[in-house]
Amino acid sequence: MPVPSSALAHAYARLAEVLPGLDITQPVTDAALPRHGGWVTASALAEGGAGLDAFLAWDDAQVLRDYGQSARPDVVASFGLHRYAWPACLLITVPWFLLRRVPRFPVTHVSYDRTDPGAPLGRLAARPASFACLPGDPAAGLPGARVVPDEEALRAEVRAAVAEHLEPVLGGFGPRMRRRGRALWGMATDEVVEGLWYVAHLFGDGEQERARHELELLLPGATTPYVGSAAFRELTGPDGESLPTRDRASCCMFYTLRPEDTCATCPRTCDADRLAKLLATTA
Repeated sequence: MPVPSSALAHAYARLAEVLPGLDITQPVTDAALPRHGGWVTASALAEGGAGLDAFLAWDDAQVLRDYGQSARPDVVASFGLHRYAWPACLLITVPWFLLRRVPRFPVTHVSYDRTDPGAPLGRLAARPASFACLPGDPAAGLPGARVVPDEEALRAEVRAAVAEHLEPVLGGFGPRMRRRGRALWGMATDEVVEGLWYVAHLFGDGEQERARHELELLLPGATTPYVGSAAFRELTGPDGESLPTRDRASCCMFYTLRPEDTCATCPRTCDADRLAKLLATTA
């Protein structure tokens, strides 16, 4: 039986409060996922054909508009994957973080539109196929619920749910990016970690630190197909203050457009530059 929208609604409503640029809806059971206008289904991205061509044309035009130069096709594909995978991972990690419920979204259950100026991070129409939860969860009796015994089993569900959704999508993007296997899953690892870590900061009340702890348990290393661990660490500022950072498992390729403007977690950024970027952000 279909999963009622109420199982995940609170998590997505909370996300909308702090991240209004991302719009998530849960279509009713008998409604087709949107696939016209600016919408593209996740399954079309996974197929790697005309749907992916049209999707990446948006990134190609955006790079030229914003930076006055064209990017290499593999760089355009890397940007496109990031812009899809970052919010797609939140479909799974936010309900887990806030509700201890882990939905499953096969690629046939998600559509994405990033052409609406009212939702600069995009719109997701997503229909869960099922969800995992813990014993004692009031939602355990709902249609589509699967009860797992403990927190570690629930973490395994998160890893499996993200992999189920992203593996075919990575297969569609991979040839365009000139990346395979480990490099693609390095990107997926970064999207899982950095998406939730960022959103938890917006939740406030110490939630970013809780997210860091949860992500370290989720990705401790040797959790294939993911690459490495959550990779958080501390840097020490000029006044002895502790500044959290992490080491990305992959590079987003932005340096090919602006070599001097890498992110603070980029593997190409040395610790001295990381400190400068973190201190500037704090200031």
